[in-house]
Amino acid sequence: MNRLITLCRTASRTTIRSRSTPTATLRAQAAIFSRQQTRFNSNASSNPPMAFPCLDAIESRTRQLETRFSTEGPEPSYTTGAHEKWTSQSPILLDNGGVLSEFTIAYETWGTMNADRSNVILLHTGLSASSHAHSTPSNASPGWWEKFIGPGCALDTDRFFVICTNVLGGCYGSTGPSSIDPADGEIYATRFPIITITDMVTAQFRLLDALGIERLYASVGASMGGMQSLAAGVLFPERVGRLVSISGCARSHPYSIAMRYTQRQVLMADPNWNRGFYYGRVPPHSGMKLARQIATVTYRSGPEWEQRFGRERADPSQPPALCPDFLIETYLDHAGEKWCLQYDANSLLYVSKAMDLFDLGAKSQSRTKARRTENESKLSSDVPKDDPQCSLTLPAKPYEEKPRSPAVPTTNPPQDLIDGLGALRSHPTLILGVTSDILFPAWQQREIADALRLGGNRSVTHMELGEDVSLFGHDSFLLDLEHIGGSVGRFLEK
Repeated sequence: MNRLITLCRTASRTTIRSRSTPTATLRAQAAIFSRQQTRFNSNASSNPPMAFPCLDAIESRTRQLETRFSTEGPEPSYTTGAHEKWTSQSPILLDNGGVLSEFTIAYETWGTMNADRSNVILLHTGLSASSHAHSTPSNASPGWWEKFIGPGCALDTDRFFVICTNVLGGCYGSTGPSSIDPADGEIYATRFPIITITDMVTAQFRLLDALGIERLYASVGASMGGMQSLAAGVLFPERVGRLVSISGCARSHPYSIAMRYTQRQVLMADPNWNRGFYYGRVPPHSGMKLARQIATVTYRSGPEWEQRFGRERADPSQPPALCPDFLIETYLDHAGEKWCLQYDANSLLYVSKAMDLFDLGAKSQSRTKARRTENESKLSSDVPKDDPQCSLTLPAKPYEEKPRSPAVPTTNPPQDLIDGLGALRSHPTLILGVTSDILFPAWQQREIADALRLGGNRSVTHMELGEDVSLFGHDSFLLDLEHIGGSVGRFLEK
């Protein structure tokens, strides 16, 4: 026992000394554990040490990435293929006081714009999607909404001109943390300012201005895109005709905030994250893998997994293990594995935080407006700087539950949200929800529809898909062509 304690203390000291070099830390720990395992093997222990192939795989990937970066240079840029780009040379003031002196928006289009440019649909993406919603002549690979866009589809390209952008803060061509700061020629990393959903929408409408599009036939989106779609109508009510929001919300709620916070924490705990300055080095692939696994748990539903996986183990003939063992575990492992190097870690942090901050309530909009007025002078500064007060300080005391007034039971949305959505009182709106969705539960879509109706909108269509129709949970908007695609198509035809 004393020998084991000594080994653990040695490992701890090694970790502290090597904290500035994460790779050295991993190697030192691996060497210590190898010596420890050799000593245990040499003794007549009751049981042999357990193998951890899942950890071996992570360590192997780190070594492969080290070799690749040392021989091939910096990490390649993230991409999903060819797309269009538009760059604004005029600065943009962000909701929380940050300034981008210039920015680029990546986008793709399908269909033909008519003479008076009245048939344009702006399609908004989810958190990690690119502008590649459908295949194009320059990029034949299927897009993330491939079967929903095209002649006779939900977004009928015989009738509509569809635009989809990669959001501000993303990594698929639009300006984000992995982009170059024109002020010094270096990558932004975590010098990139905090962004919001409304910042993303504002940047999109700058693109529409450049394309000469004054008014949209419709704003359409699902998940985070559903949030953007509502925000587009609230920010630019005179420029949006119809609204479609699928599996979204009008304000983020504690459960989804908690899940995204957890994802960010496991990502930032990866030593390779290096407080955001990992470019040209081994990226935080382990943290990204874990973050994606957590996210995947929220994207689908328990009933679906009962049908797909049950309690099946990957190989019942093998003894139980702490690495992926049950089929559901191997599924989550695969989901994280295939994604961990396909998306920029800092973009995940910034875009997911923007989702947390989302609130279309009247008070939130008023505070944002006041903050923007206060920071307007930054646009005239040669080198805009963030206010040092933006730095967060953790409280001196641990969290304590604060007393709250008992909530008055009501089935109506708060008046603050009704007032905040008041700009949409004359917009035909389709709100779609899915009962099996645990990330954006169906009551959040009902809240949007009720708030719109109570605010005077008489053109609200609200649909909720029960578990008898879809067990796909939050991901239903990617998979249910019949019910979701069909509903969107019929709504746009009216």
